[in-house]
Amino acid sequence: MENTTEETIALIRQVWQSVQQSLTEYGLDVVAAIVILIVGVWAAGKTEKIIKKTLSRTKRLDGMLVSFFSNAGRYLVLIFVGVAVLGRFGIETTSLIAVLGAAGLAIGLALQGTLSNVAAGVMLLIFRPFKVGQFVEGGGHAGTVKALNLFFTELATPDNIMIIVPNSDIWGTSIRNFSAHAERRVDFLIGVSYDADLDHAMKAIHEVIAAESRVKGDPEPMVAVSEMGDSSVNIVVRVWTQNADYFPVKFDMTKAIKEKLDAEKIDIPYPTQTLHVIKD
Repeated sequence: MENTTEETIALIRQVWQSVQQSLTEYGLDVVAAIVILIVGVWAAGKTEKIIKKTLSRTKRLDGMLVSFFSNAGRYLVLIFVGVAVLGRFGIETTSLIAVLGAAGLAIGLALQGTLSNVAAGVMLLIFRPFKVGQFVEGGGHAGTVKALNLFFTELATPDNIMIIVPNSDIWGTSIRNFSAHAERRVDFLIGVSYDADLDHAMKAIHEVIAAESRVKGDPEPMVAVSEMGDSSVNIVVRVWTQNADYFPVKFDMTKAIKEKLDAEKIDIPYPTQTLHVIKD
């Protein structure tokens, strides 16, 4: 019984000596690692706040993009802190960084489609070729922008069908923004008979334009003979209006011009063909 007690006491002393030796050897490293960790976490939070505050002053950047960059800065600092803490314990950080780099490359190759959408989303959020609520055409689709994030753009067609377009498709093609400017030009192509008095027809069209209050005087409306078609002489009409009034003006003036030409007895011909029959 006494031997067992003595062996237990000896074991405890041996363990305590090992603990004391470990504290002597690694105590400073442990303290340094704790200090680095505390300071690093504080620095990461501070970095996030500084980036967010700095980028928030730039009105061109979307709030989501500001959050993305600030979080990226925070995690980048934390990665360096983690490497520094592991280095205090003698872990070979060079090999660890190499492994993480290889893993990151593999993940990047596996997710390159997703990452390309993220990169395109960042570019769209920085340069802002369009905003939510504008009518655009891009990536082979057209519609009103409902949402824009780092991965995709949500559009709504005029008949209210939702379309999800990957950002890389939009950024990789030309973008047409129909709502970017306050004014738009409305074009008409009016065909009248070859027998019609062109001056009379053009005067009638000018009267329709003058009666439309939504048409702007500057730039000045244009009415001109553009071409001699197969079955009609074509008159091009160009007027400017507010962007929001584009379709109302186009629809209303098309109806008004038709009614005005009918009232003035100016023929709007149907497409015709002349057939010559030759007999032997």
